[in-house]
Amino acid sequence: MPDYTNTSEPVIQVRSVIKSFGDQRVLDGIDLDVMPGEIMVVMGGSGCGKSTLLRHMIGSIVPDSGSVKLFGREITTLSEQEMNEIRKKFGILFQSGALINSLTVGENVALPLREHTHLDEKTIEIMIKIKLELVSLRIHADKMPAQLSGGMKKRAGLARAIALDPQILFYDEPSAGLDPVTSAQIDQLIIDLTRKLHVTSVVVTHEMDSAFSIADRMCMLDKGKVLKIGMRQEFETLRDTPAENLTSDQDKLIRQFLRGDADGPLSRRKADSDYEEDLLRV
Repeated sequence: MPDYTNTSEPVIQVRSVIKSFGDQRVLDGIDLDVMPGEIMVVMGGSGCGKSTLLRHMIGSIVPDSGSVKLFGREITTLSEQEMNEIRKKFGILFQSGALINSLTVGENVALPLREHTHLDEKTIEIMIKIKLELVSLRIHADKMPAQLSGGMKKRAGLARAIALDPQILFYDEPSAGLDPVTSAQIDQLIIDLTRKLHVTSVVVTHEMDSAFSIADRMCMLDKGKVLKIGMRQEFETLRDTPAENLTSDQDKLIRQFLRGDADGPLSRRKADSDYEEDLLRV
C-alpha cells in the first residue's frame, strides 16, 4: 500500500468545487486530494454527485466555482488544446466499456495509439498485444464487441484506457451489471494494474463489496458534500461498529450505507423527503 504520510503532492486536487444544474446544487463545496499511486474510491448513493465529481476531474465539465488541479495544473481555465494534452496522461473506463461496435477489440485498443502517437503500424500491433495481455484478452483481439460478454467488454475498455501508458486511471462504476465472480475479477484487475503500471486510480462506485476489496482510501459523498474521507480500515471499523455505539448521526448514516441496511437515517430521511415533496406539489 502506498505511503500517504510523505510529502508527495496530490496528483489530483479538488478545492471548494460547486456545481449546479438549474436550481439543483449537485456539488456543494467539494474538497478532495488523490495521492500518487493510491486507489481512491468515491462512493455514495444515487444522485449524491459522485459521477459529476468524476466529470470535473476529467475536465468534461467546468465548476461554477472552485479549483480542479491535475498534475499541479489548474484545468478549469485550460484551452481545449491544452486540456487534450492533459487527457493523454489519463485513461477512463466508462460504465459500459464504451467500445466502438464497428471496430474489433484490437482496433479499439489501437485507436488512441493511432490518433495520438506517431508509432508505426508494426509497433502499434505489438502494443495492442501487450495491452490486451495485461487484461487477459490477447486471443480475442479480432473479435467484435458484440461477441464479448459484459466482463470482457469492461476488460477491453480497460485495455484501451491504458493504451497510452496513463498516469491516472478513472473508473466509472466498473462492477455495474456484472455477476459476482466477474466483478471480483475486475476488482483484482484494478489492483494489479494500479500496482504493475504504478498509476493512480480513482474508482466511482456504489458497490460496497468492490469498494472494500480495492480501496486504499475512501471518500463518501452525500447530497453533494463530502461526509468522510479516510483509509479503508476506518470505514471498515465504522461499518462493523454496532449502531447503538455510535453517537454521531453522520456516522450512523455512513454505517447504514456501508452495510446496506434497510432501516436507518438514510431511509428515514428519504421517506420524510418524499412526503414533504408530495405536500409541496399540491
